Amino acid sequence: MKNDILPKLIYKLVSTLFVLPIYKFVFKGHLIGKDNIPQEGSFIMVSNHGSLLDPPLLGHALGRNISFMAKAELFEIPFIGLVIRACGAYPVKRGIVDKNTIKIACKKLLNDNCIGIFIDGTRQKNGRVNKPKQGAASLAFKNQKLLLPVAILNSHRLVRFKFCIPFFSKIVIKVGKPVRPPKSSSKEDLNSVTMQLQDNINNMIG
Repeated sequence: MKNDILPKLIYKLVSTLFVLPIYKFVFKGHLIGKDNIPQEGSFIMVSNHGSLLDPPLLGHALGRNISFMAKAELFEIPFIGLVIRACGAYPVKRGIVDKNTIKIACKKLLNDNCIGIFIDGTRQKNGRVNKPKQGAASLAFKNQKLLLPVAILNSHRLVRFKFCIPFFSKIVIKVGKPVRPPKSSSKEDLNSVTMQLQDNINNMIG
């Protein structure tokens, strides 16, 4: 467990010094449904995706160390790559079944580390869940972990300009009640839980 101390300290430091001012003072961040967040053990957080800033904003707001699967290209962006890596993110290659990424996720869950998955797999222009993938449900069944549906509102339109003046949207994060893992790894059960997550998240978005 000693190996976990340094990453947790770095996560806390980045969250407090960098993410907190952005979340609270720039985007006036607000969290709804805090009581739905499990305070012990690991879980799989499942969310919609609208911005590159979603991982640090969600991780900070939920108050748990959450490691996100992030597309490999993000780690090549200087500032973004530094922040998400410090926050425990790990790369995933899009368009293929990345077995190494799955192994990392399972290992984190086994060690009581929470992971975050954007259920569409990529950013959506309308900020909603449109074409959810079954990866989160499959991972939940494999590890028998709860799925936590979370909606982040307005991240797909963080900044708008009017007469060259930037206006920042208010970020609202809503946490739904945890969803139990699928009963089996059958396509029907995985799809049923995936559709339930999609409905829960989109209903919170409104």
